[in-house]
Amino acid sequence: MASAQPPRSGAFCLYYHEQTKYSPESLSRKTRQLDWSTQPVPFKEYAGGEVIDLRPYLPGQGQAGDSNLARLSLQLYLSYGVTAVVPYPDQPFYMRAAPSAGGLYPAEIYLVSGGGTLSAGLYNYQVRTHTLVRFWSGECWQRLVRACFDDPAFAEQDLAVVVTAVFERSAWRYEDRAYRRIFLDSGHLLGNLELATALGGQHLGLITAFDDDALATLLFLVPDEEGVVAVGIPGRAAMPGHATALPGSRVVDYPPVPEGQLLTYLHRASKLSEPSSQPPRTVEDKYNFPFCLRVATRTSPLDWQGRLESTILERRSTRSYSGEDVTLEQLKLLLDFTYHPEHYAEQGFDPAPEYAHLHLLSTFVAALGVEGLEEGCYYYAPGAEELRQIRFKNFRQQIHHLCLGQELGRDSAAVVFHTADLPAAAALYGERVYRTLHLDSGHLAQRLNLTAIFLGLGVSGIAGFFDDQVNEVLGIPAQEAVLYLTTLGKPRRGSRP
Repeated sequence: MASAQPPRSGAFCLYYHEQTKYSPESLSRKTRQLDWSTQPVPFKEYAGGEVIDLRPYLPGQGQAGDSNLARLSLQLYLSYGVTAVVPYPDQPFYMRAAPSAGGLYPAEIYLVSGGGTLSAGLYNYQVRTHTLVRFWSGECWQRLVRACFDDPAFAEQDLAVVVTAVFERSAWRYEDRAYRRIFLDSGHLLGNLELATALGGQHLGLITAFDDDALATLLFLVPDEEGVVAVGIPGRAAMPGHATALPGSRVVDYPPVPEGQLLTYLHRASKLSEPSSQPPRTVEDKYNFPFCLRVATRTSPLDWQGRLESTILERRSTRSYSGEDVTLEQLKLLLDFTYHPEHYAEQGFDPAPEYAHLHLLSTFVAALGVEGLEEGCYYYAPGAEELRQIRFKNFRQQIHHLCLGQELGRDSAAVVFHTADLPAAAALYGERVYRTLHLDSGHLAQRLNLTAIFLGLGVSGIAGFFDDQVNEVLGIPAQEAVLYLTTLGKPRRGSRP
C-alpha cells in the first residue's frame, strides 16, 4: 500500500518496486474481485486504411513473388501470431507465439516504413487476421529517426518494428504491479522477434532509448494509456559497442503517489526526451566463493535440427509438473542456449543478439530435482560457465510458498531466478533501467521457454511471488531485486493446452 509520504532516499523506481511487492500480509488485505465484463479487449481495430493480407506469404501457402513480404510475414507470425484458438461461449481465446501473464497480451506491434519494403507510412499488425493495416500514409521515417536520437541502426534501413504496451490490459488484473509484467511480456515477444529475424538471415538491432512522447505522437498513441516499449530494426549487421539503452534521470523529489497511480507515475518518470552519455559498462563476477561447490556447465551445442520455427509455434506454458527429475545435461543445455548464442552461430542463429542491460542481471538456479546435481541454490556465472552453490538445502516446500502456493513451484525440477542490484542499476541508468531490466529478463526467459519445449520439458514463467521471502529463503542479498522466475520440469500428462 502506498504510504502518505514516500521516502526520498533513492529513485522512484525503488519506491515503486517496494510498494508493488507481494507479501502474505499485502495479499490478505486485497478484497478486489475481477469484473470479467470490464476486461479490456486485447486487440486494436482501425475503421479504415489499406489492408495487406500476410497469410498467403506464410510457408506452404503457395504465394510466389515478394520475398521481403514473405520474410516479414513469417517474422511477425513467429513473434506474436495466433498459434491456437480456444473456443469459449462468449468469444474465442486467441493463444499467441509469445507467452503473456494471465493471457492478457498487453503488447501491440507497429511498423514504420520509409517506403522500401512497404509503402511509406504507419502500420499496425492485426494479430487475429495476420494482416497489416496502414492507418497513416506519408513520410514519417525521419520523424522516427529523430525520435530515436539519430541512432546509427537506421543507416541504410527502411523498416522498423515498434513494440508498444496498452497498460490497462494488464493493469485491469494486476493493478500497479502490471508494469513489471508488461515489460516481461514484451521481452518474450522481443525474444521471438530476434530469433525469427535471425531465421530470415537478418540481425535485429534493438533500441530502447528514444523520445517517448515524440514516438507516441508519431504513432497516435493515447497518453498514459499506451506507451512505446522498444524499437527493432531488422536487417543491419551487428555493430560492436552499439548503445541499445541510454540512462535517464532519477526522480527523487516526488509527491505522495497513491495506490493505483504508481504504474502511470513510473512510466512518466522513466521517459526520455533527449540523448545522454552511456555510463561505463562493468561486468561483475559475483559470488565467487573460494570453497563453494562449482559445477561446469559447458556442453556441446544443442542441435535444433531445423526445428526452431516449429518449436516457437508449439510453445505452451505448462500447467502442472509431475515432480520427476530432469537431468544435469538438460539444465546445461537450457543455460547454454539462453546465455551463449555465440555457440549456435553454425546453425544460422544470430551470434550477437542485442539486449539493453544484460550485464546488470544475475541468474540463480534452485535445483529441486536435477539428476546429477545436489539440491540447493546456485549462482550461474555465464563468463566462467559454471554453477556456484550458495546454499545447500531442499527448497521444494519453501518455493511452493514463495510462488503464492502455486503447485508449479512445488513440483518443478528447477527454478531459474533473474535478479538485479536495483539501487546500483538506478544510480547508473536512472528510472528507465526498471523497464529494460524486465525487458531483458523476459527475453532470456523466452530462450529458456523454447529450449525446454524442444527438449520435451515443461516450462512456465511466474511473475507473482513473495519478493522479500525469495531473497531470505535462497540466501540472495537483499539489494538483489527479484524480477522473474521460470519453472522447469517434467510436464504432467495432459498439462499442456
